[in-house]
Amino acid sequence: MKQGLKIAIGADHAGFALKEQVKELLGDAEVKDFGTYSTESADYPDFSHLVASAVEKGEADYGILLCGTANGVAITANKHQGIRAALCWKPEVTVPARSHNDANVLCIPARFVTLEETKEILDIFFTTEFEGGRHATRVGKISC
Repeated sequence: MKQGLKIAIGADHAGFALKEQVKELLGDAEVKDFGTYSTESADYPDFSHLVASAVEKGEADYGILLCGTANGVAITANKHQGIRAALCWKPEVTVPARSHNDANVLCIPARFVTLEETKEILDIFFTTEFEGGRHATRVGKISC
């Protein structure tokens, strides 16, 4: 992982346990945890908007969101201009999320990945560069 990264992270109750493990895996990165802070029922949009806003405003380089399926957090985060939230449940999906789509928010489905898979997904997300070129043209057409 690149040195000095600022990462915003958030999860609902279904993603809480994995979020806590992910924070440990992020090593020296500067991590801002936007919650939730327990397994008590919580609404994923509350955390998704906070993480997406931090990335959108440049307060964080990247965001990580976790919930049971990661669909809800991805849908919510993608409402923000400049956010490209990608649902990544296996390494093969993570590579093009970064290299082709320049994803800046990683959405992980906590109920469908192991810790080992999560480690690999994180490693790929934070080491894969955006290819640009024809992909930059496409990414440039995303925002409304």
